[in-house]
Amino acid sequence: MSEQAVTASPPVGAVADAALGRQPVASPARRRSRRATTWAAGRALSDVMALVIAALVVAGSDSGLTGGWHAAATAATLLAFAAGGAYASPLRLSASEEMRRVVVSSAVASTAVSTAVLLLADRSVDGIVLQWAVATALVSAGRLAFHGLGQLRLARPETAGRTLIVGAGRVGHLTAKRMLENRALGMVPVGFLDKDPLLGGEQRAFGERRSLPVLGASWDLERVVHEQEIDHVVVAFSTAPHHVVLGLVRNCWKLGVDVLVVPRLYEVEGRRHAVEHLGALPLIRLHDGEGVGWQLAVKYAIDRIIAAIALVAVAPLFAAVTLAVLVAMGRPVLFRQRRVGRDGVEFDMLKFRTMLGTPSVDGEADASWASLILNGGPVAVQPPSDDRRTPVGELLRRLSLDELPQLWNVVRGDMSLVGPRPERVHYAKRFADAVYRYPDRHRVKSGLTGWAQIHGLRGETSLADRVEWDNYYIEHWSPWLDLRILLRTLPAIFVRPTNDS
Repeated sequence: MSEQAVTASPPVGAVADAALGRQPVASPARRRSRRATTWAAGRALSDVMALVIAALVVAGSDSGLTGGWHAAATAATLLAFAAGGAYASPLRLSASEEMRRVVVSSAVASTAVSTAVLLLADRSVDGIVLQWAVATALVSAGRLAFHGLGQLRLARPETAGRTLIVGAGRVGHLTAKRMLENRALGMVPVGFLDKDPLLGGEQRAFGERRSLPVLGASWDLERVVHEQEIDHVVVAFSTAPHHVVLGLVRNCWKLGVDVLVVPRLYEVEGRRHAVEHLGALPLIRLHDGEGVGWQLAVKYAIDRIIAAIALVAVAPLFAAVTLAVLVAMGRPVLFRQRRVGRDGVEFDMLKFRTMLGTPSVDGEADASWASLILNGGPVAVQPPSDDRRTPVGELLRRLSLDELPQLWNVVRGDMSLVGPRPERVHYAKRFADAVYRYPDRHRVKSGLTGWAQIHGLRGETSLADRVEWDNYYIEHWSPWLDLRILLRTLPAIFVRPTNDS
C-alpha cells in the first residue's frame, strides 16, 4: 500500500453533492471553529459580568481606591485568564481544572495590581484583595454553571464530535468503549478504519458494548470523512505501515479534521515526562509513575496520622456499630481476611461482620463473578448456597460502615487512605495471569478508597476496568489527586453496590 493511495480519489460525497445541486455540509474545521468560538464567547461573557459586578460592589464599599484601580484589576484578571488558556476549547470539560485556572489566574492578576498600588499610589491594597475574593467567588459560580450546561450539551449525541478510530485492534476497541462510557468527552465514535480488524469474538472479549462498523481502510479516508461528517480522527495502534499512517494524518489536516494519537507505551506515560531532542528526533523521558520515594513516605506518614485522629473521632460510632453487630450476629465482631497489599505482601484486613458463616465453609459471595473473570476456569472456593447477609450487615455495607476497622490497618501501615483496593490472596494469584496489568496495581499500598471506587467500579464490576483505573492513579499520583478522591468518596458511598468486597 503506498502513501499516494491515501489521497488518490476525490471525495465521493462532494461529487454527489455537486451533481445533485446540494449545498455541501460545513467542513469539520468550520464546525469545530464555530463550537469553539461559541464556547469561548460564552465563558468570556460570564467572566466579564462577574468581574464587573465584583468591581462595582467593592468600589462602592469605600475601599479607599479610585475606580480606575478596580477597573485595572478587572482588566488584568481578564488578561490573565486569556494568557492562562482559560478560553481555549477543551477536549474534556473538567470542573477542577476550571477552578484551578480561575483561582491561579485571578491571584496573579490581583498580586500584580496590588504591587502597582503600593508602588504608585502608596495606598492600602485591602480593596484589591477584597475584589479578588468576590470576583473569584462570582467567576467560579459562573464557570460551574457554564460547566454544567456544557456537560449537558456534550452528552447529546447530535452535538458531540463524530469520531473515526484508525485501528480496530484491542486499543482501538478500548478507545471506542471509553468514548461511549464518557459522553462528557464530547466525542462519539462512529466506526473504525482498518484493513485487518478484530473478529467479532475478539471484539466482544475487550468489552465493546455495541458493535461499531469497520468503514474501510486507510485509502477510504476522504470518502468516510465526508460521508460520516467526521470531526475527529483517533489513531489507535493501526497495523498500517508508518508512512501510510503519516500520510493519513497529513490528509486529515488537509480535510480540516482534528487528529489525536494514542501513544505507544501509554500505560507508563503518566504526567511525569520530559522531551529531549536529537536534531528533529524527539526523545520522551518517562519518569517513575509511582512518584519519588520520599513523597510516598510522606503520604503514608500523613495517612497514619489522619487515620489515628479519625479513629478517635469516630469512637462513638465505632462503639455503636460494635453493639449492633453483637446483637445481630454475636461474636466475633470483626472479620479478618488475608489480602494482598504493596509488593504482594499479605496482611489481615479488618471489617465489621456483615454475614453469617465464613467464606471457607459457606463459599465466597462473588465466586461466580470471579469465575467469569477467569474465563470460566474453576475457583478454589465454593459458591454460596444463599444470601447470608443480615439486615444490620446490609445497612453497614450500604453506608460503608463495615470498612471502619480498616482505619486501624492504615495506622498499622498495612494500607493507605487512598489506593487500589486490596484483593483476597487466592483471587489475586489467579487474576495476576488472567487480567492485563493486574500485578502493576501492587506498586503502592492498598487504600480505603481509590480512583476506581469513586468511578463506580466496586463489587461485581469489570475487573479489567478497575485495574486500568488503579494503574492510572499510580501513574498520575499527586496529593491533589488524593484530595479529589477523598472528597468524592462520600457521594460515591450512596451508589455503592451492596456486594462490594
